[in-house]
Amino acid sequence: MVLRESPFPNRLVSGLYSLAQYLLFPSYWAADCLLDLRETTAQRQQNRRQHCPCCSLRGLLTGPWLLLLLLLSMPVALLGLLLWLPLQAARRPFAYKHTELSRHPELWELPGKGRAFSFVSANVCLLPDGLAKFSNLGEMWQRVARIGQRLTQGEASAGSASPRTSQFLPPIKYGATVSSPPRPESCARRRDASVVIEVPDREGGAGPGGISAPFPPDVDFVCLQEVFDQRAAARLCRLLSPHYEHIVYDVGAYGLQGCSALKLLNSGLFLASRYPVLAAQYRCYPNGSREDALSAKGLLSVQVQLGTAQGHRIVGYLNCTHLHAPAADAQIRYDQLTKGLSWVRLFQDTQRQRGDVVAFDVFCGDFNFDNCSAGDELEQTHDIFHQYQDPCRVGPRQDKPWAIGTLLNYLQIHEEAVSTPENMKRTLEQEEGRRTYLACPILQDGRPDPSAPGSPWEGRRIDYILYRKHRAPISLTTEVEKFSFITQLADCSDHVAVGLRLLLNPAPQ
Repeated sequence: MVLRESPFPNRLVSGLYSLAQYLLFPSYWAADCLLDLRETTAQRQQNRRQHCPCCSLRGLLTGPWLLLLLLLSMPVALLGLLLWLPLQAARRPFAYKHTELSRHPELWELPGKGRAFSFVSANVCLLPDGLAKFSNLGEMWQRVARIGQRLTQGEASAGSASPRTSQFLPPIKYGATVSSPPRPESCARRRDASVVIEVPDREGGAGPGGISAPFPPDVDFVCLQEVFDQRAAARLCRLLSPHYEHIVYDVGAYGLQGCSALKLLNSGLFLASRYPVLAAQYRCYPNGSREDALSAKGLLSVQVQLGTAQGHRIVGYLNCTHLHAPAADAQIRYDQLTKGLSWVRLFQDTQRQRGDVVAFDVFCGDFNFDNCSAGDELEQTHDIFHQYQDPCRVGPRQDKPWAIGTLLNYLQIHEEAVSTPENMKRTLEQEEGRRTYLACPILQDGRPDPSAPGSPWEGRRIDYILYRKHRAPISLTTEVEKFSFITQLADCSDHVAVGLRLLLNPAPQ
C-alpha cells in the first residue's frame, strides 16, 4: 500500500479546509500574541541587566489592541469554526511526505550479515509561542530552525562513513550517573557546593549507556513529541525531508472526531524514517482531562520495510506516543498505556503478512512518569514493562547505574550551565549538576517528594525507548549496542533527547 500524501481525499475539501483556517487565523494569532506577553526567565534576566521595563510597556501598549483585535475577529472565527468542524470528518488524522532522495539506505537481505538500526525520541515543545511560555520557552520559529539543523548536523559526515557502523560515542563511565531518588533538599539549588565527577564502582560497569552532546549521525528513525503547531510541523518537515525520505506529521484528530471532547491541538507526534513506510495508524486516547483534553494525544503506529528474506518482507514497527501530563492523574496514564498496547496488537495483526520477518518493535515517547518517584508507582508496574524491554531499567524504582533523568527544571533551562549542548553534557555528567538542573522525584499530587533518599541521584526519566523481539521464520538476536542521553536540544526544549541503537544478527542455526 502506498500512502496518500494529503490528509484530504480531494483538492476541493483541502481548499475548503484552508479557507476555514484562514478565517480562524486572526483570532488564533491575537490570542497567541496576548499569551506571548508573558516573559521567559531569559527575557526577565536580560531586562533586569539592561534596566529596561520593555515587557511591562509592551504589555500596556499592545495588550489592549490585541484584545480588541481578538474581540473583533470573533464573528469571522465563528464562521471559520462552523466550516472547520464538519470538514474534520473528511480528514485523515495525519499527513505524509515522501521525498525521492539520491541516497537511500541499503535494503537488508537475509540470510546475510547483521544490521544495526538507530532511533531517537525527543519532546521538542513546539507549541505556539504563547503556550510555550508556560514551559519557559518561546521564539518558536527560531527554535524549530535550530532543532531541524541539530537533528541533521551529522548527515554531512554520515555519507562518508559506513552507514551501519557504530555511530554512538563509546561507553564512558560517567561519574555520577548512578540512579536513585534525591534527598529532600535536592530540589533546591546549592551554588556553593563543590562539584566532583565520581566514577561508580558497581558490578557491570558503565554498560551501554552514556551522555552525548550531538545526535548520532545517520539516525534511521526520529520520533518527536509536542510538535503541536502546524506551521512548525510543516517547517520541520521541510528541514528534515532532504535527509529523511518518509515523514508522518500533523498527526491527530481535530474538532470532535474520534475523541471525547473538542480538540484544538493535534497529538504533537511526528515521525521521520529513512525506510519506506508501508502503513500508518493513529488512535486518540479517549480519557484526556483538564488542559490535556484540548489536545488529541494518542498513539501513532507505523510499519516500515527494511528488506527481504527469502522472498518475504523484513519489517519493523514503531509506536510513538505522548501520555497524559498532569501528575495527579496516574490512573489515566495507566489506562492509556493499556489501550496503547491493545492498539499496537490490532495494528500489527492487521498489517502482518505470512512469512514476515519482524526485525524490531519499538515503543517510544514522553510517558510523563518516571521510575524513581513514589507518585508514579502505579505506572511503574504496568504490563508494558513485561511486554517490552526498557534498556535503562532493572525493575520498579530501580534503574541501571548509567541512566539519568530526561526532564529538566524548566525554570533553569536558560542558565549558562545548560544553555549549550556541550555545557549541558558537562553539567549532567556531575551529580551536583543533575541535582540542580533535572526535575525532582514527585509525590502523587506533583509536589517534590520530601522523603526521597539522597545520593547517588538520577532525576526524572520520563522519555522512553522500549523494544521487544518477535518470533520469525528467520530467528534474529537483538542486542542494545548503545543507549544515549542527548543534550543537543539545549535551550530548545525542557527535555533531554534519548537515542537507542539496536544490533540485529541472524541467530546461529
